Amino acid sequence: MNSPITPDTSADASGWDVEKSAQLYGINNWGSNYFSVSPSGEVQVTVKFGEKTASVSLMEIIDGMRARGLEMPAVLRVRNLLDDRIDTLNTAFARAIEAVDYKNVYRGVFPIKVNQQCHVIEEIADYGQRFHHGFEAGSKAELIIALSHLKDHQSLVVCNGYKDAEFIELGLYARQMGIQCFFVLESLSELKTIISVSQQLDIKPLIGVRIRSSVEVDGHWSSDSGDRSIFGISTTDLLEVVNMLRNEDMLECLQLLHCHLGSQIPNIRNVRFGVLEACRFYAGLVQEGAPMGYLDLGGGLAVDYEGARASTTHSMNYNIDEYCANICESIIETLDPLDISHPVIVSESGRATVAYSSMLLFNVLDVRHSVPPAVREEDLPKDSCEMLRNLFEVNQNFDPERYQECFNDALFYRDEVRELFYHGQASLRERALAESLHESVLQKVNQLIPSLRRVPPELENLPDQLSDIYYGNFSLFQSLPDIWAIDQLFPIMPVHRLTEEPSRKATIADLTCDCDGKIDSFSTPDGNSHTLQLHPVRDGEDYFLGVFLVGAYQETLGDLHNLFGDTNVVNVSVNEDGTFDFVREFQGDSIADVLSYVEYEPKQMREQFRQVAEAAVRSGKINVAQRQKILRAFYDSMYGYTYFEHI
Repeated sequence: MNSPITPDTSADASGWDVEKSAQLYGINNWGSNYFSVSPSGEVQVTVKFGEKTASVSLMEIIDGMRARGLEMPAVLRVRNLLDDRIDTLNTAFARAIEAVDYKNVYRGVFPIKVNQQCHVIEEIADYGQRFHHGFEAGSKAELIIALSHLKDHQSLVVCNGYKDAEFIELGLYARQMGIQCFFVLESLSELKTIISVSQQLDIKPLIGVRIRSSVEVDGHWSSDSGDRSIFGISTTDLLEVVNMLRNEDMLECLQLLHCHLGSQIPNIRNVRFGVLEACRFYAGLVQEGAPMGYLDLGGGLAVDYEGARASTTHSMNYNIDEYCANICESIIETLDPLDISHPVIVSESGRATVAYSSMLLFNVLDVRHSVPPAVREEDLPKDSCEMLRNLFEVNQNFDPERYQECFNDALFYRDEVRELFYHGQASLRERALAESLHESVLQKVNQLIPSLRRVPPELENLPDQLSDIYYGNFSLFQSLPDIWAIDQLFPIMPVHRLTEEPSRKATIADLTCDCDGKIDSFSTPDGNSHTLQLHPVRDGEDYFLGVFLVGAYQETLGDLHNLFGDTNVVNVSVNEDGTFDFVREFQGDSIADVLSYVEYEPKQMREQFRQVAEAAVRSGKINVAQRQKILRAFYDSMYGYTYFEHI
């Protein structure tokens, strides 16, 4: 257990303060009242306890982690935030239902694919029980997870995806035990299997059908929405489902309509139009004689990663109350004139449930600065080429009034020296000096850009070209795969030193040997930027960055690029008095772990290396004592963390 931090309201000599840091990184916009900057300049997480709140500094948690031997990088989960998201979703629907006099209830289900980690699922099952919050399963493995964790039989289990006979048999047994387990049809062939297996077992199934919505949504997945959606069956097949069930005297089993508009829907109008269309299908099935009773609107509830409150891909132009109200109102608007009872509302909100509760924390290992060393005239070789001397003069006599001419001249002379070097007419030293002088001129031009009324096109990208590269102790492909795969934006910022002005512009590179292992797109209050403002790294002092809202998909999608494995994971619970407890700690993968994932046998590898070392002893290259030291180093490395470790 730890004590709360003592506030420190100091600011740096430039007049920079925590309010400016909060504005720069937009934390008060995307933080959703969970994250903010403390008076001492550290990111803090805030948890609600009724009418009260308690805040804890992330730096204090990091200190506690390191004291327990849990090094960076690490995924930090705050259990209270996961609980609060479940509470927020369910109470928002409850408010909307009461406000419009909706005549049924809401039942949420969490899509296990969004975060399959055991401790996440356990918490959702335990805390969600009070709201009868269930699970969505898209595979046999996920169905096994759902059935083994749900203890409340008023909760739903919704089975999506393609299902074989074994999957269906397991779901039917769950139904027999009183679990409300729905099979959502993806195809007519699947229905034939459900009918066959259910008749063999003499168990009536609960059946849902996923329709293909014609509504096209905004955002990253817009091209897969509407008529091009990969989800749902056609209207023709929908009627065939009704006919097949009627012929088997099983139409009473059809009780749920499923409509998935898409993931991360940024525009509330898409949601409303989608619900209105889904209600028409629902009404049509009721008129065909199906009892119905459940309307599952799938996922789509967005997370405002940018904090922009806009209908852009990584934002949203609505809040959760508006989302719930639109759904309830749209159902009433469509079904009341037809005298059709209001269905149980089901949604599969995954991203909005888990995103806020997890963050990736890592330290910066090194920085590549774009600050060239000063070049003096005596540094030039006595017989240096004319082009190098001309470049030296451009740098020495830089004229702000002639900045564009200086820029052009520096580029020309630099390229001429490169050409001479290529043909063996300039030395390595001359080329190095030319590179430094050219970059020095660019730096001088870059300093003028903020004061220019119009920036010439060839200079627009100069600030990005001259930015630093901060090398982070993490793997993008393991911990943040959506940045690489779909250009996802996550909020990124330092978690400390926020009373100081961040004077460097930087991109972030990871530890992998891959040109895609970088982050060069960031959300700022002024729009997206290719650089992020960071503080200079001090010698002998760790600099920590946090990537926020990463609870959805990132762990599930992570891969072993360069054999960087799972990170350390810490679950904390904040207490009402501002202290916090380490509830769970999970050591990240060792090198032996990841080698076994790709079918190596660590014990065999140790023996093979022992034989190599023994051969070196026999040949006289090392002695026995040295052999023991080498074998110990090999063993320690094999069972050590896959990431950079402090020695």
